Amino acid sequence: MLQPIDLLIEARWVIPVVPRGQVFEHYAVAIRDGRIVDLLPVADARHRYFAERSVNLHDHALMPGLVNLHTHAAMALMRGIADDLPLMTWLEKRIWPAEAQALSERFVRDGTLLASVEMLRAGITCFNDMYFYPQAAGEAVDQAGIRACLGMVVLEFASPYAADADDYLHKGFAARDALRGHPRITTCLAPHAPYTVSDRTFAKILTYADQLGLNLHLHLHETRDEIIQSEAQHGLRPVQRLADLGLLGPNLLAVHCVQMLDSDLELLSTRGSHVAHCPTSNLKLASGVAPVGKMLAAGINVGLGTDGAASNNRLDIWSEMRLAALLAKAEGDASCLAALQVLEMATINGARALGMEDSIGSISPGKWADLIAVDFSGPEMQPCYDPVSHLVYAAGREQVSHTWVAGELRYQRGVHDSVPYETIKEISASWQAKLKPLRQ
Repeated sequence: MLQPIDLLIEARWVIPVVPRGQVFEHYAVAIRDGRIVDLLPVADARHRYFAERSVNLHDHALMPGLVNLHTHAAMALMRGIADDLPLMTWLEKRIWPAEAQALSERFVRDGTLLASVEMLRAGITCFNDMYFYPQAAGEAVDQAGIRACLGMVVLEFASPYAADADDYLHKGFAARDALRGHPRITTCLAPHAPYTVSDRTFAKILTYADQLGLNLHLHLHETRDEIIQSEAQHGLRPVQRLADLGLLGPNLLAVHCVQMLDSDLELLSTRGSHVAHCPTSNLKLASGVAPVGKMLAAGINVGLGTDGAASNNRLDIWSEMRLAALLAKAEGDASCLAALQVLEMATINGARALGMEDSIGSISPGKWADLIAVDFSGPEMQPCYDPVSHLVYAAGREQVSHTWVAGELRYQRGVHDSVPYETIKEISASWQAKLKPLRQ
């Protein structure tokens, strides 16, 4: 007797990511109640399951959804507002003044909705956010149907969102309480960076993280100026300061990690901390190139992030994959960061960094059916000798034809199931009119 399932997806190739290096040809994925129940040859699937819906993708690769390990989603509304500037000038002269005038719950809700639609189109099924008004961001995540870890940002200085570090924490936990129980939303503590958070506040954050089992998400060692400032103020490099404060550990995600000594990497490695590599943003802000090859050699788990659209202009993990692979080879080793490793960085490594390895990041029975289909039928994808190589070096977000989150089809060939394109156009036009004067 055939077993009933909700959805059967058949594909030319299924690339599960775990087990490592496997590529299954003419395979199918069976889905029930939003979760993967089986991965098996198409012929066997047709004899074993009765599917309420079937999708046949004979020219496609089916793979896990991409994980954007670091972004500021609402800043999609600031795309292109401040280009070609170094980080601190970009922040202090353009971004923070713009936020002082525009930041609100509506700004965050609208910007996160715009970003979520862009990410779903690009095959990103989960993103790790750091921004203000996380409850408003959660409303957009809920509407778009994407998965997200929303960071409860903490700073010492005032913003339209909060008055001081204690106020940020209070409002963050209120948002966490409101979002608790949502099937696609988790939360973490997101102290902005060592240069914007005091030792006193870090001590509080560590206590909360330990008591509540929360992950930490912060910028670290992004620029040389950050290192110089820390050594002058604290007599320590930032990563050593965090180590002395007790913040380094398996629940810490450090973003950027561009300006790293071998001793810095050893600290992250021995404490089991994770790194979000954002190559495009690092280059665009002239921060430098993170030593990813050394990180991986040291056993550090590294995932990929886009950063915000204000410092990248694209929420596109495909661009990050290709750039990460090529940058790593610039040291003279063409085998450094092979395509398979990069694909892992964009999927299972990101899931691991978020503590979600058991739920997403690979096509494995029991995990959520967060899946994407990549169309290989176009001339730019022909011929194909190795689909994994093509995913990293040839494919782009324009090849993503389908995006499922928890088994629900959220995007298909230019159409989103819950966010009409006209809504996005209206949001963008409205905020562009408000923000354009701030670009001058």
